[in-house]
Amino acid sequence: MSNEKSSDILQDFGALANVRIGLSAEVRSQGVRALNRLLAHTMAMRDAYKKAHWQTSGATFHQLHLLFDKHYTEQVAIMDAIAERVQTLGGVTFALAQDIADESTISRTAPRGRESAQAQLSRLLDSHETILLEARPLARAAAEAGDDGTNDLIVSQVVRSNELQSWFIGEHLAAQTQAAN
Repeated sequence: MSNEKSSDILQDFGALANVRIGLSAEVRSQGVRALNRLLAHTMAMRDAYKKAHWQTSGATFHQLHLLFDKHYTEQVAIMDAIAERVQTLGGVTFALAQDIADESTISRTAPRGRESAQAQLSRLLDSHETILLEARPLARAAAEAGDDGTNDLIVSQVVRSNELQSWFIGEHLAAQTQAAN
């Protein structure tokens, strides 16, 4: 049961504030929905990196421990940028663990137990690919709708950062695989 009163709510989730940024309500609403989906994925990715950071082990422990924490911090920055863009468009951001569980497939992929470094890397690589496969069409849709700010955010921060992190993870995974053979 919630302690909040309806008078405490300034803006309902799904409602748009009237912001004057030169975009129609329809375009802004589409951007908010797309960005909230990416935000949920990014929040799940952040959590996956922190889990990996805390639970990594093995011969490459130190390297992976530091890499996972670095990627975690970068995902937090992406998360903040996405959330600020949602607010700029007049929307309300996802913000709670339940939002992630309801919206992102990434949050449901990792087991609670401690995994091998190879399993962690593989899972993170899959998660990056999920984000990238969704982000690119959303960036194109934003560009086609004239929402250059959302397009720029998705391309310059979400896509580029996740591609770079995916590359780092993929290289570590390749090294782990080679070492196992």
